[in-house]
Amino acid sequence: MTMTETISMSSSFGDMLRRDRQNRAPDVLNTIASLSSDEIFTPPEFANKMLETLTEAWAANFAGASIWANPNVTFLDPATKSGIFLREITRRLVEGQGNPPEGSDERKALVDRVLTKQVFGLGMTTLTSLLARRSIYCSKDATSRHSVAPSSLSRNGNVWFERTEHTWSKGTPIRTVDPISGDELLTYPSCTACGAGRKVSVDGIIRRFDDPAGETHAYAFIHADDSQEFVQDIFGAEMQFDVIIGNPPYQMTGAGGGTNDAPIYQKFIDRAKALHPRFLSMVTPSRWMAGGRGLAAFRAEMLGDRRLRNLVDYPSSVEAFPGVDVAGGISYFLWDQAHDGPAEVTTVRGGSSVTSMRVLDEFDVFVRDAVAVEILHKVRAGGEASITSIMAGDTPFGIATNFDGFHTLEKPGDIALHYNRKGSRLIGYVSRGSIRKNAHWIDTWKILIPEAGFEHGGGDGRSMRVLSTPLIASSPSVCTQTYLFFHVGSEAQAVSVETYISTRLFRFLVSLRKITQHASRDTYSWVPLQSWDRTWTDADLYAKYKLTSDEIDYIESVIKPINVGAKGEA
Repeated sequence: MTMTETISMSSSFGDMLRRDRQNRAPDVLNTIASLSSDEIFTPPEFANKMLETLTEAWAANFAGASIWANPNVTFLDPATKSGIFLREITRRLVEGQGNPPEGSDERKALVDRVLTKQVFGLGMTTLTSLLARRSIYCSKDATSRHSVAPSSLSRNGNVWFERTEHTWSKGTPIRTVDPISGDELLTYPSCTACGAGRKVSVDGIIRRFDDPAGETHAYAFIHADDSQEFVQDIFGAEMQFDVIIGNPPYQMTGAGGGTNDAPIYQKFIDRAKALHPRFLSMVTPSRWMAGGRGLAAFRAEMLGDRRLRNLVDYPSSVEAFPGVDVAGGISYFLWDQAHDGPAEVTTVRGGSSVTSMRVLDEFDVFVRDAVAVEILHKVRAGGEASITSIMAGDTPFGIATNFDGFHTLEKPGDIALHYNRKGSRLIGYVSRGSIRKNAHWIDTWKILIPEAGFEHGGGDGRSMRVLSTPLIASSPSVCTQTYLFFHVGSEAQAVSVETYISTRLFRFLVSLRKITQHASRDTYSWVPLQSWDRTWTDADLYAKYKLTSDEIDYIESVIKPINVGAKGEA
């Protein structure tokens, strides 16, 4: 399909105005596939839900006034792709400011004024900027005779796009290993603004972001030194946006590829706040709530910001964006410059929603479900130590996932090495003297758990295992980076720990901090330490923490049982 053909598919604002809303054909913007994992088109229905949240907040702040009746309110989408936000905003503004008869000169003048004075966007790529202009102006050229904004001063109209270059750091490629897959990677110098790799090599396949003939995906909004100066240079020195709204790109392929992909949506949010809007609303992956590479500071800032008025969370992304699987789900927020207090949190799961008022920074991560918060309160009430006190962290013995310097047959002085190849748990042998890191753990009994689990994480409404089946490793032994482990002094204690891990409550508590597939040591920090002189069951733990029947039913509805003692499972 050519670029022209793709653009001609998009539904324009003018097309919408010329149809009866009840009888028009299905919206074509519902059918356009996302261009990549970092540029996901927003469905029209979802965009309108965000605009409804904005509508209610504006009315609450301004004595019931309609934001759409105000001819002076300005809107910016700093991550325009299909143009859906700008199109729907324009439609609402036209309807709110008199909604003149179809085809009338008064309506044409109103549409022209709204599009040139109230609605602004920053294109992401050449293709998406053309698509957005076609959606709102009925033409890729805002000054053409087909445009519904004939007073536009440039072909771009108010949807700006120019090619932007990355700012590359200096250095030479470094050979690295993906800690999860074991793939050999080459890490090239990266962009200092967004973290994109100049070149990314994964198993010899090269992807370039410095191709002069291709898209750089260097988004100008987050590459500019000063956001305020940037938008003023484009749209005029007096420009002040009342509302900033959009669905920014989620990540850039990192300099090493693999698990090094760098999130960038937080950079759009930070730059948008720097423009001092009255309201800011953006779509993000929900994984920032409890995880995400390099997002700890962003998470703390978001959860501690009392201007966050609404948070609407879809733990299963397909309920928000049909056909799009985003690890950990999708959410959107509404930030209100005038708000100072708890946030209204709505969780949408299985077609139904639950809303509650929440203090977002009660914990260092956000617990998505109100029932889960009550359970967590009960478990933490006794002040017990965390099980992380007997848990090793990442790469516990300094042995990489793809390490192959082991023996297949045991030699005198060797110790067992537990490793994984293509989903199978295997044992090799290495000399005791070769272990330089945490050698004091060699002679402990270990309960191994792969860092990478089965599912994305907790909270998406599916019944989940959360963790792979634990494996007891006898003393003496070591393991590769594939595994985290708990260490104890005897086989009987190891069996006790294994039974604890197999309980639903253990894995439920892990799920509250595990929003993606990977579970680091920190993910286990809410699991309390127990005594290792017994077989642990859920019945014992439910009684110990005085959980109600409703709380028990909730846990058992979201956490699957597992069988301990399985040896061959990854």
